Amino acid sequence: MSSRMLPVPDGLDGMRVDAGLAKLLGLSRTVVAELAESGDVLLDGRPAGKSDRLSGGGLLEITLPEPANPVEVVARPVEGMQILHDDDDIVVISKPVGVAVHPSPGWTGPTVVGGLAAAGLRIATSGAAERQGVVHRLDAGTTGVMVVAKSEHAYTVLKRAFKERTVDKGYHAIVQGHPDPMRGTIDAPIDRHPRHDYKFAVVQGGRPSVTHYEVVEAFRAASLAHIKLETGRTHQIRVHFSALRHPCVGDLTYGADPVLARHLGLNRQWLHAKTLAFAHPADGRWVEFESEYPDDLAKALEILRDESY
Repeated sequence: MSSRMLPVPDGLDGMRVDAGLAKLLGLSRTVVAELAESGDVLLDGRPAGKSDRLSGGGLLEITLPEPANPVEVVARPVEGMQILHDDDDIVVISKPVGVAVHPSPGWTGPTVVGGLAAAGLRIATSGAAERQGVVHRLDAGTTGVMVVAKSEHAYTVLKRAFKERTVDKGYHAIVQGHPDPMRGTIDAPIDRHPRHDYKFAVVQGGRPSVTHYEVVEAFRAASLAHIKLETGRTHQIRVHFSALRHPCVGDLTYGADPVLARHLGLNRQWLHAKTLAFAHPADGRWVEFESEYPDDLAKALEILRDESY
């Protein structure tokens, strides 16, 4: 067990203990609630319940359990994962659906890093043990193009590029209805959902999040949008379009119509990382990569096009 003492920032004044500590420590509200219930959260020397309110300037003392052993990377071939480019510094892949980027507690499915290991590719050793070489991520349910660093130099350069937003990330999404205007920018902060830890939401005081979009094709009940991300928050596209009341088709977590999803044969959100472009870490030349739609998304798009005529 380890103990941490820290003052309550003024920005968390009045916030519930579970919500405030989750934001402060990067833990889930469920974990913080369990710590509070076990008496491991003290506020000004007295045990604090999960629903107690924080006061700016107060003193928090949190007793944290020792971290679990890091999740091991298991070399395991990934069916459908395509290598689009491979050199001494980077490997660019097209990630299939149902594949996580790296191992995590509770995930038993295939991973990108495990698939690369099974293919005999060595990647950078920078980063946490289970996600070495990983410079950005896609949700397990999102397909498309992504880059992994093979050299330590590439890891450092690409990490900085993603942080400084010099990477051009292009997505295609089919969203329900017809966004108005057909071209626009969604600038709305995102954070953990206030009631459901497993998803995110537009939340006042959340992390700045900016999504640019343009509708490139309209159907009777949906629209195909080309999307550029200025920031890269977890579930950003899904959350932003759900907030506009135009969720990604098939995205039941964020309010999509299950009837339409079944009609199109979708078991996940229609969202695909289509293009990725950046300055190559070896020599700075601009490189661009593109991933084709996987079969389930292509079939759903074909149905929408056929029904629009």
